[in-house]
Amino acid sequence: MVTLAEVHTMMCRWSLYCNSICRCSGGAIADVGLQDKSWRVRYNVAAQMVPLCEALGPDLTRAELVPAYVKLLEDTEAEVRIAAAGKVAAFSKMLTPAIIVSQIIPRVKELANDSSQFVRAALAGVVMELAPQLGKQPTIEHLVPVFLNLLRDPYPDVRLNVISKLDQVNQVIGIELLAQSLLPAIEELAEDKHWRVRLAILEHIPLLANQLGAEFFQEKLGPQCMRWLEDQVASIREAATKTLQKIAQEFGPEWAKEHLVPPVLAMIKNPHYLYRMTVLVAISSLASYVSQEVFINTMLPVLVSCSKDRVPNVKFNVAKVLERVAPLVDNNVIQQTIKPCLNELAEDADVDVQFYAKQALYACDNIHMS
Repeated sequence: MVTLAEVHTMMCRWSLYCNSICRCSGGAIADVGLQDKSWRVRYNVAAQMVPLCEALGPDLTRAELVPAYVKLLEDTEAEVRIAAAGKVAAFSKMLTPAIIVSQIIPRVKELANDSSQFVRAALAGVVMELAPQLGKQPTIEHLVPVFLNLLRDPYPDVRLNVISKLDQVNQVIGIELLAQSLLPAIEELAEDKHWRVRLAILEHIPLLANQLGAEFFQEKLGPQCMRWLEDQVASIREAATKTLQKIAQEFGPEWAKEHLVPPVLAMIKNPHYLYRMTVLVAISSLASYVSQEVFINTMLPVLVSCSKDRVPNVKFNVAKVLERVAPLVDNNVIQQTIKPCLNELAEDADVDVQFYAKQALYACDNIHMS
């Protein structure tokens, strides 16, 4: 029996040996490791497969190591399949698209339905990297069904790993085709019970918006972005405000005035104070991306009305937002609207409200002096 230490040592040394030695021994060593009864030995072979490929070069990898690697992907032990699945993209760099399609893709499809969630998660983290190696048509035909399958996996880490690599597929097939395939999955994942999955989808929305345009975004994705503002997880609500800011920057002030500002301001009536605070953050994020007229006439009055909220946390956040937006408006707006509101907050019974109001007043005075 070959020991684990021996296999690890032999595999690690190949990259240090000259090519002639590797060509004589590389495939043989892999075969010896594959025949070992200890799964740890086979695991080590899988873990060191890429350095061995690099030492052998593409020609010998295709001739000698493809069958060995396929066996690792089909190994009876999940730990070995995990190690092998995580090397799919790196190993396939040594192969031609034809070999990938004929030898690797069939095993990838099997691994996407593997009984082990950890195998599926390892695969999901790298499978999208095959897209640039395959090209557009093979990606559409072979990879898109795999990643749609993985996007619906019951294990959240699998879904997360796929979402984080969407850009790899986008570069190959284009965002329009990707969106057509993704949209049903996006709508489903947007309501995923695991907040990190929702966050991962949310962070890709600006890319989709940029590529698909304002009309598509408003029809297909806009309503969901508004729902994220009322998500039960604070990190999602915060990310949603940043996403809206990027969308407003992308589509311009007139579009934001018509499609973003009204639904955001309507949420200020939410009975839960945390969601009202999210609206304040959204106003702060959007203020720089709408016209001064829109801000003064539609957004500023909402801020002023929130200064009379029954919850101190809302009120001191009003003061913080007013401090941030004051540099965006003329001095007479500061004097006639912002400072009277802050002066009232500075007299509030809550010490935190007083503190942030006075801090904002100080900042306003400095703006006037400058």
